Parts: sequence; C-alpha cells; structure tokens
Amino acid sequence: MRGEDKRTGELFSYVDLEARVRRDHPLRAIRMIVNEALDALKGEFAALYSPIGRPSIPPEKLLRAMLLQAFYSIRSERLLMERLEYDLLFRWFVGIGVDDAAWNHSTFSKNRDRLLEGDIAAKFLAAVLAQPRVKRLLSSDHFSVDGTLIEAWASMKSVKPRDGSGEPPVQGGGRNAEADFHGQKRANDTHGSTTDPEARPYKKGKGKEAKLCFMGHGLMENRHGLLVDACLTFADGHAERVAALHMIEPLADRPRRITLGADKAYDTEDLVNELRSMKVTPHVARNTSGRRSAIDGRTTRHGGYAASQRIRKRIEEAFGWIKTVAGQDKTKFRGRDRVGWAFTFAAAAYNLVRLPKLMTETA
Repeated sequence: MRGEDKRTGELFSYVDLEARVRRDHPLRAIRMIVNEALDALKGEFAALYSPIGRPSIPPEKLLRAMLLQAFYSIRSERLLMERLEYDLLFRWFVGIGVDDAAWNHSTFSKNRDRLLEGDIAAKFLAAVLAQPRVKRLLSSDHFSVDGTLIEAWASMKSVKPRDGSGEPPVQGGGRNAEADFHGQKRANDTHGSTTDPEARPYKKGKGKEAKLCFMGHGLMENRHGLLVDACLTFADGHAERVAALHMIEPLADRPRRITLGADKAYDTEDLVNELRSMKVTPHVARNTSGRRSAIDGRTTRHGGYAASQRIRKRIEEAFGWIKTVAGQDKTKFRGRDRVGWAFTFAAAAYNLVRLPKLMTETA
C-alpha cells in the first residue's frame, strides 16, 4: 500500500534524542570524555559568573557547541546556530531538547567571550589529558615541539606608521581603497596594523610575501602524537625557542631526563644549553648550512635521536587539522588573547577527535 505524502507538522513530539543517535557514533565516546572534563571544571565556571541576575547560557553547552564548530568546520556562529536549530545530532551533543529554541548568534558570541577571562581553553585541554584512561596513552619521557603561523584577521593595507604620518585616504576610494606600499620600508617598531595592532608582518620563508600573523606553538608527546600543550605568541624570530622552553619546563621537573625533538629552527647554542641544564636532551635537527650546529655526536650517536627526528614530524598532522578542519589557518578573531584561546581550544578538539580510536586500539 502506498503511503500518503503528508506535509503538515505534528502537534506533539515524542522524539527521544538518545535513541536517534546510533550506538557506535564517534561523538558518543567524545561526549563522555568531554562531560568528564567539564565536570572537573565546575569550580572554574562558578568563579566566572555572578550568583545573582538572569541565567546565561551554561558554559558547558557553550563549549560543546564550540567543539561541534571545530569538528564540522562551521565557519561562523551564525551558521552554527542555524545548524543547531534543525540538527538533532547537534542538539543531543550540546544538551538541549527538541523543543528548545537555539540561541541567537550574537548572544552566543557575547557569552563565549566570558570564557576568555578564566583561560578555560588551556584548563579544558588539561582536564581532558588528566583523565586516567587518557593519561595512560601519553608518553612522559619523549616530546616534540614546533610552531606554525596563524594568519591574522587583518590586511596589509591596514599597516600604517605608528606616529600617524601616513598618507591620507584617497577621496572616494570606499572602504577598500587602492594602496601602493611597494618600496616602502616597514618595521614592527615604526609600523602597526590599525585593524589588529597585535598582529605582526612575518615571512614564512625566503621569497615569500609578508603577512600579518601570529605564531602558534604545540608540544606533542611522541607515543600517540597527542598535543599536551599549546600556546600563541607574537610572530618573530625568537618566538619558537622561547615557547619551547616555556612549554617543556613543567614536564622537565623530574629526576629522569626527557627528550625534546624539534626542527632546524631550534638549533641554537642558547636553546640547546638551556635544555640540557633542565635535564632535557635536545633531539634537534642539525643546521649545518653555512654555520656550526649546536648538536654534536654526544646526541646524534644514540638511536633515540633518529627515532625522535622521525616521530617529530607528526606534529604537522595536528597543525594541519587545526588550520584546515578547525578553521584556524586564518583566524576570525582579533587580539592575541582571543586568537590564542581559539588556537588552544582547537588543539583540545584535535585530541578529542583521535582519542576514541586510540582508546579502542589500546583497550
């Protein structure tokens, strides 16, 4: 018998969201890890909100929604709220009912900004890694570090002299007037972006154009390639080495030596000596192009050095996911604090994507 093509909505709904999501869906395992991490942060959330006044969007639901934005490459809060309006899977993961209305995108953004005050992204990453079933997957002896450029939400046309001596805007040019800055000498001390003053022009390599950007840094454990720390700094030639010392120092406070793999950019005498004084063996790639390397046979003769040099390249997989899938290749935020928050949160999302499979393989 042919069914009827009914197009009228039902008056009542008895949809059970739990029954709508299949038992082997990857988000089920991720949601269990996320909920346990959010429970550990209840005290941090309570300190950010006033005990009186109108209730806001729960921070737990905010963070779950932002994870979906990273998982599914949703480029804006407006599209995220639109997806949350009709997608039952999204409603189940976030924790809102079928009959509950999705939030307004501007309200969602304003509530999200409150989480910047408590450095919740870094604490959420730590809470995920501190869970016993996750902690046993991590290596405590061997690590790798690297940096990547995050393009700022600003154009090179916004770079002006800091003393205000730039040329006046062209009359009738509109918001995106023509600008010819070729041949002009620009330096971070004398010029800055009017759109994002904390972004700095930086070249990725010789022959490349300069772009306004920040520099993101990641510290990876070598056993399964999970990120154990992430931070963001200004883009300059010393940022990678300073960030490496900052991230490895808490892990080096132990009697036994640990190793740290890195590429040629970290092959400097100051960094190598500093790492050795911290009981960290520097498994840094040797840079011998017209100079003397700070790494000698005391380090390269061991088999662990070759293993570190092979495994350290896996951190590029994390950076690739963060910049392409999570949308951090060109950030949507302005200011070092906001961009750094988004980068660290994307690092936590990368770990969550990989953890269900890793826990199944090692069970």
